[in-house]
Amino acid sequence: MKLANYLPPTSPQSVVIDEFCKEVEKRTGGRIKIDHYTGGSLLKPSAVFEGVINRVADIGYSHVYYTPGKMPVTEVAGLPLGYPSVWVSSHVLWDFYQEFRPKEFEPVRVLWMQTSSPSAVLTTKKPVQKLEDLKGLTLRAPGLAGEVVKALGATPAPTPMPEVYDALQKGVLDGDVSNFETLRSFRLGEVVRHVTSIWQVNHPFPFYLIMNKQSYEQIPSDLRTIFDQVVGEYLEIFILRWNANEFEGMKFAKEKGVKFYSLSPTEAQRWVEAVKPVIDVYVKRMVEKGFSRKRSSRMDRVYQKRE
Repeated sequence: MKLANYLPPTSPQSVVIDEFCKEVEKRTGGRIKIDHYTGGSLLKPSAVFEGVINRVADIGYSHVYYTPGKMPVTEVAGLPLGYPSVWVSSHVLWDFYQEFRPKEFEPVRVLWMQTSSPSAVLTTKKPVQKLEDLKGLTLRAPGLAGEVVKALGATPAPTPMPEVYDALQKGVLDGDVSNFETLRSFRLGEVVRHVTSIWQVNHPFPFYLIMNKQSYEQIPSDLRTIFDQVVGEYLEIFILRWNANEFEGMKFAKEKGVKFYSLSPTEAQRWVEAVKPVIDVYVKRMVEKGFSRKRSSRMDRVYQKRE
């Protein structure tokens, strides 16, 4: 089988996906082999979903904001709700998928879902320590993340991640809204000078690992059980790896002389207030599409804790 992944081969995520492929091959005695195509060599990030449906790849890894509007229900995971860690946001997303099974993913088999790490603003010249510092900046932020950036006062640019390094280096972008992990995995720590943690309005990117349904069904039944078991194990391994990536990204950037900042409690509250309209607009948009505004009992518990 073929697995399409747009991330660089040396990125921590690609390394774990490599391990996943090897573990499947090992446990099935070589009867299942997965060739891993990294760096968008088989499918570009925006083409992964359709590429898996059409079986250009049997398995694909990407995130929902590379195809804005195609997965509107799952985009809810990227609202600025202030998740404190990638472990929390990833399990919220996976629980959400398990409970509601959005129809937008019916054409494929979802192997796992997880999110990126807590949000941060990475800038090349100007440090960001208050809302006013964002004015006039053009920041990479695709999909719903772009709406958050616009609400905060900056100009969003939906640049594909593999192109961000050059865009920052050439001054096409003033910065990127992503997380500490990208400082190393995409080597952004070489071209940015300032990084501000904004976890209080964390709006992570929802990622997915999907599989062509026919490819899955063609796996012999005795091997399918093994395959499913490895998938389940690597969901947690993958999430924990994202957690570790944060510290590695910070270390890499600090060695390059990058300065780190945090929002004061008072300033953070200003940011939280600024992004509330993004949540309201999303809810309104989904209700207009025919979805119910009513929250489930589980989501009520989440909101009660937040409120």
